[in-house]
Parts: sequence; C-alpha cells; structure tokens
Amino acid sequence: MSDLRRIIWLASYPKSGNTWTRIFLANYLANPKKALTLDEMTKYSTGDAIARNYHKVAGRQVDTKNLNQVLSLRESVLRSIVSNAADAYLVKTHYYRKKVNGIELIPPKFTRSSIYIIRNPLDLVLSSSRHSAISVEKAAEQICHDGKVTSPSEKTVPMIEGSWSEHVNSWTSFAPYPVLVVRYEDMIADPRRSFGGMLSHLGIPVDEERLECAIRFASFEELKKQEKASGFVEKPAHAERFFAVGQKDQWKTDLDPALAEMIRAKMGETMKRYGYLE
Repeated sequence: MSDLRRIIWLASYPKSGNTWTRIFLANYLANPKKALTLDEMTKYSTGDAIARNYHKVAGRQVDTKNLNQVLSLRESVLRSIVSNAADAYLVKTHYYRKKVNGIELIPPKFTRSSIYIIRNPLDLVLSSSRHSAISVEKAAEQICHDGKVTSPSEKTVPMIEGSWSEHVNSWTSFAPYPVLVVRYEDMIADPRRSFGGMLSHLGIPVDEERLECAIRFASFEELKKQEKASGFVEKPAHAERFFAVGQKDQWKTDLDPALAEMIRAKMGETMKRYGYLE
C-alpha cells in the first residue's frame, strides 16, 4: 500500500493569518510575473471543511447541521484528498488536533507535516468581531469557550475549534510528524524570515528574489486592492470585507480593558508561553 501521508496542514485558529499564508505560498510556487488573483491562489491549496467534498464522498446531500454525520465522513474526505496523483497537498484547517467521538480530526496516517500559525488572542478577537459581524464581547466569549464548534454555512461543514488556548495547545503539543509554529506578529515584523522558514520546512529551496516578490504579491495593500476590484469567495456575506487591517497590537487602543483581562484570566498560561503577556 502506498504512503498516504501527503497532507501538509496549514493550521490556525480563525483570523490568525491562514489566508495570508496560503496566498504567499501560491505566489511563491507559481512564480508569476504579476500577483495571482484571489481566485487563482485557491488552486494551490484546499480545505478540509468544504461542504461539497462531504456531499461528494457520501454520494448525496449531507445534512451539514448533523455534526455526527459530518464526522463519520471526515476520514473519507481526507482520503479522497490524498488519493489523487500529487505527492503532497496543502490543506487549510481550523479544526483543533484532537479526537472527537473516537474520530481523529487530524489523522497522522494522512499527515506529512504542519505549519501552525498563532496570533495574539487580544488582536484576534477584534478581527473575529469584524469578520463575523458580532460584538467584541460575543467574539471574546466564543474564543474562550472550550469545545467551541463553528456552525456550518452554505459552503462549509461545522468546524470543531475549541477555545483559542485549546486550539494552540492541541497543535503545539507532541506530534509524530514535523510541526512548524509561526507567530503572526513575526510574519508582520520580519516576513522574509517567517515565510522563508515556511519554505524551508516544506523542503522548497528559498530564492531570495522570488521570496521578495511573493511577499509583495501577498501584501495587505495588494489583497485589499484585489478584493475591492473583484471580491473574494471566502468573504462572509455579512462582512464588509475580508482583508481589513492586518496589524498587531490594535487591542491596546481598541479593546475594552475588562475584556482583555477576561481573556488573560482564561488563557493567560498559553498566552505567556508564546510571548503575549506583558
């Protein structure tokens, strides 16, 4: 039997820089003369929560509100990804790395390695509020909720994410395959080092000129310009835009100190481990 360990997970809690990472990698791999369009970049990776893939392996319309039914199909969906001709697949995920109902959400038998992107929850909560068109208070409650499951949409099945700290701890604990942990804040401060490290982790030679070009093509200015001109398929219908600020430390001016303290009280131990407690 051939080795099915072909998935390279691009994993993160929602609103932590996953899309930015995928757009950079697509531009580096394609090496285009001008920036890939947002539609073009989706050809270089896939996702593990795309509803049509669950309908396809089931051979019928799946009730995406039925979490147990979705989970029962998950292995078949992942197997269908790795059963194609390519040697490796970049797969976006927001699932945490745990077993649920005896089902391995991130099965080692399909996994080659992972890149895990982590972001300060004090900034993440502001981005999540904008993205989901909910209050910051509601967003803070959600990221602190153990076992959190994000509801399905027209295009996606439910995603079992847990709280921010549950998610981080699940992906950064021991794994039987290589895991690269990258902080979103470091991606902003030194993109050449962060994105270059991702390429090295993937076993892709780093060409400095190509690296600079891919970083430029994946800049927030470029992405906002493209979204304004053509839209973006991953933008929720209720959100004003997908690509917003893309900064760090916005919480210092925009987050209610009481909410910041609540998040620290709930998840301070994990925040401290990754340099998010001052």
